[in-house]
Parts: sequence; structure tokens; C-alpha cells
Amino acid sequence: MIARIVAAAVLSASPLFSSYDVIPLELKAPFNDLFEHARTDDKYAVTGTLSYDARGTRVTVDGVRVTLRGNTSRRDSECAFPKLKVQFPAGKRPDGFGGLRSIKIGTHCGEAPDDGVTVKFGRLPNEHSPVREVFVYRLLEALGVPSLKARQASITYLYTDAKPGQTPPQDRPLVRQAMIVEDTDAAIKRFGGTRDIGEKAFTNARAQFDAADTARLAFAEALIGNFDWCVKMTADDTYRCDARHPLWNVLAAAGSSGQARPILYDFDVAGIVTGRHPWFRNVFNEAFAPSKSATETEVIAQVQRTRTLFSRRELDAARGEFVKRKSEAYRALDEASLDDNGRKIARRYLDAFYRAIESDDAFYRPVVTSSDARFYATENRDVVCDAGGPVPQGTPVSDPLQTRGALMQVLVLDALWRWAPPVKCSAVHEGPVWIETAAVSRDFPVSK
Repeated sequence: MIARIVAAAVLSASPLFSSYDVIPLELKAPFNDLFEHARTDDKYAVTGTLSYDARGTRVTVDGVRVTLRGNTSRRDSECAFPKLKVQFPAGKRPDGFGGLRSIKIGTHCGEAPDDGVTVKFGRLPNEHSPVREVFVYRLLEALGVPSLKARQASITYLYTDAKPGQTPPQDRPLVRQAMIVEDTDAAIKRFGGTRDIGEKAFTNARAQFDAADTARLAFAEALIGNFDWCVKMTADDTYRCDARHPLWNVLAAAGSSGQARPILYDFDVAGIVTGRHPWFRNVFNEAFAPSKSATETEVIAQVQRTRTLFSRRELDAARGEFVKRKSEAYRALDEASLDDNGRKIARRYLDAFYRAIESDDAFYRPVVTSSDARFYATENRDVVCDAGGPVPQGTPVSDPLQTRGALMQVLVLDALWRWAPPVKCSAVHEGPVWIETAAVSRDFPVSK
């Protein structure tokens, strides 16, 4: 079934996304004017010129409308050169863009070094970022996960309002790698949808998505180390930002049957792109993974959360799908044009993900199964982390470090974000705690 969906998606996509070859473009506009005003005014636009080669001929499109796009990337503290949208003049759909009326550009964002992520959101503001993000879209396509399409571009930016003394200089062409992203309406149509439900009309995944689609989504986000997404899973789900955004960076494409389908997008702060998350130590303890790897710890966390959301049958079916496509995932990595460090990061995530799901022993690791379990600082039962009530069922713990009577000492993985700020518990995030041995089991969800 998935193979047929992917094949259909490839056939019906815009010709612009039928190749992974880098597309060269030139965009001329008053970028200083745009960046000064559009960060706070969503409707502000400037007029520019887009040039490109088509069938050996230089094509110039005058009068394109250039605006900013994105959410957090619009902030000065995130991107000096934010994401762009280029809209063609009315009645013009230039050859080479497959009939599109506009294109969305994921820019290089800034000029930071490879490890220079932004403080607030952990974005990698340099031209490696869009290239790595294109790979994520390609990886998801190889794995049969519905997502937007993307293509790498090399864009020459020409300032028509250049300021002197800037770094990099604005009075000469600025050539940077970028990403062209498929329009959301086109993606919805490509996957057989009729419209985007939108977060205001979306209720929860259990009511509106097929369980297999939702599980595939959750495992895919774990694979790429993306925490910048939300789907309200059930009516009473309060995990992370669901209370504010029942949908975030996920489209709900309504079908003719009334059932909706999730489509993933926007991965510029995913760990597989940035290499690290600045908030990591506020939520997780990297010592939880035997490798002491932050990458492996965060992948395990999202993988283990799925055990609180789906039946064993649904979990095993989703795991099986990803395992069947493992060779295709690594082939996508081998064929991608990533920088050396980006390739190493991507391989770490792929390796960690498949280690976490391939075997029952790795996947069905010990978790808290009692409904009234507490963590203790010592074997004398001094309670810690009690502000949030009992330990949530499904919280992963390590194998016992030591035992004392009915208690065992374990490391904890706060996979459900129960003790993330502002409800922080150092005992969970920084060292071992004690728990009743009888409160922990591998049999979760319960096998039948």
C-alpha cells in the first residue's frame, strides 16, 4: 500500500520536484527594506527580479513579489536572512517551475559556523542547514512517510539597496545554498486530499487520523530528532504544546471519505539538521543511553513515547514498515550531497533509530507500568519529583543499577516531558533514583 502511495506521489508532483539536482537561481530585490519591515508586518512585500536558465536560455521574470515566511525564523535573533516566498506576477507561470504561481525558499538564514546554533530555538544559521533539510525530505520519501517535497537550490542574491560595510558584503553577489519547498496545497492534492483541516478545526489524531498514519508520523519524527511538531493525540492529551497548538508543523489533509491524513513539514530545528538541541539537559539525561549519546537518548525518548499512544499490534506494524525500508533509508543518505559533518550527524540518527526499534528487546525496554509509582532519592523512600503527581505510566527506566529489598535504583528518561521546565526535577535529569521493582515492566502496552 505504501509503495503505491509513494509512486503516485512522485508521478503527480510538480516537475520542479522531479529531480534532486541543484537548481541555480538569481534573485534581485531590496532585501534590507524587506527585512527591516516584514519581520513585524506579515503583509509587507517588495518587488524584485528572478532569473534562471531554462533549456539553455536565460529567463528573467520582472515584478516578482518577495515576502518573508516562517514563524520563529523571522526574528532578528534567529535569522539575519530569513525564509522567503517569491510570487510570480499575475497571469505569469514561468517555464521551468511546473505551472507554480509562487515558490517558497528555505534560505541559509545566516553565516554561523557549523556548531553555531541559535540560543532560543537551536537553529543552524548557515547554508548547510537547507541542504541537510532537503535530505530529510528525501529520507522521508524513501521511507514512505507523507511529507512535502523539497529541492536544493543555489541562489545568487543581489541587493538593490546594499549598505556599505556589511558582512558579508552586500555590494557584490551573495551565493548561498537554499531549499525550494513544495506548496502545502499542492502536497495535499498530491496525497489525495481536498483541503487542509487546519488547527482550529482539528480535534485529535485518534478521532481524525488512521492509527497507522499517526504511528508512522511519530516514528518518523523520532528518527530525525525533531521536537518542533505537535499533534494532539487524544481528547485529553497535554503533551508539550498540544494545549496551544493541536497541530504544529503537520498538515491534516482531509480526504473525500472524511478521514484526514498527516503530512509532515518544516525540519530546520530537527536534530538531524542542527546536530544538537540547546535545551537537551533541561529535559533528558544523556547517561540514560549506554553510549552516553545525546542523539541516542533523544531518539529513544520519542520512540518510547509511542508505547503510550498505540497498541502493540500498531507499534509492531509501524516498526516493521521502517525496518523493511532500512536499506532505502541508508541509500538516500549515501546519495545525498551533505557536508561531512552533516553526513555523520545523519548517520548517528539513523543508527540510533534502528537500534531502538529493530528488536523487541531494544524496543520493549523497562517502563513504569504502575499507576501510583513514585521516585525516591534513597532506599529510605524519600520522595522526589512529587510535584507532578505519580510517575506517568510508560516512563522509561534503565535496567537496575542496584537493588535493595523491594526497591531498585535506575536512571530515568523523561520521555513524556513530565519534569521539563517549568516543572524541573534535577533528580530525574541528573542522576539515578529509586523505585518499587514491582512498578516496572517490559510488558507495556500489555501483550495479549
